[in-house]
Amino acid sequence: MWQSLALLCILASFASARNVPYFKPLSGEMINYINKLNTTWKAGHNFPNADIHYVKTLCGTLLGGSKRLPVRYSFVGDMDLPDNFDSREAWPNCPTIREIRDQGSCGSCWAFGAVEAISDRSCVHSNGKVNVEVSAEDLLSCCGLECGMGCNGGYPAGAWAYWTEKGLVSGGLYDSHIGCRPYSIPPCEHHVNGSRPSCKGEEGETPKCVKKCEDGYAPDYSTDKHFGECALGDRYNKRYAGP
Repeated sequence: MWQSLALLCILASFASARNVPYFKPLSGEMINYINKLNTTWKAGHNFPNADIHYVKTLCGTLLGGSKRLPVRYSFVGDMDLPDNFDSREAWPNCPTIREIRDQGSCGSCWAFGAVEAISDRSCVHSNGKVNVEVSAEDLLSCCGLECGMGCNGGYPAGAWAYWTEKGLVSGGLYDSHIGCRPYSIPPCEHHVNGSRPSCKGEEGETPKCVKKCEDGYAPDYSTDKHFGECALGDRYNKRYAGP
């Protein structure tokens, strides 16, 4: 599956570049074009007989929406980049950078991608002073139509806007009892054999929006909210503020 998803991401990147021909998604022509670029991986077919709509549902991210993320105006071509870079080593006081979350049988990658980046960036920007696991559950369940359809996919821009406008509480992994609202959907085996149950697809039931922290956690829900100053438009500098 990851190869097909990677192909879709590569296609999106190509669409924003100059003088790149259009290819039908997952077509042999597109795969050949990618492989001729001599990247560090080889593209191929994982779903030769699948409908493109099915593959799109695996991505969990919907196109469109009323809000827009900042536009990239140009490539950074004059930076002196190191040969190797490991963000875990660059920011050792930010443990969320090392964390791998499991969305389970739910198309919630739009929410996971947002809260993971928010958690990491807030810690990096504050030099480790702000260290919190932002709740994917809170975003997934409480951001309504402006974010999309919960476990059936959502809008990344809507997720970032919700952080600045409504705020998000803390919340760790499934059954972790970390933070105000930990993730309630259990992990599963994604297309591999293992000790956990197999995933049942990416269109699971969206959890209910419960504006209350789990028992035993303090402070209360409204006090635990974290807000971003800015997420959309031309300003990239973000900070955490109180409710």
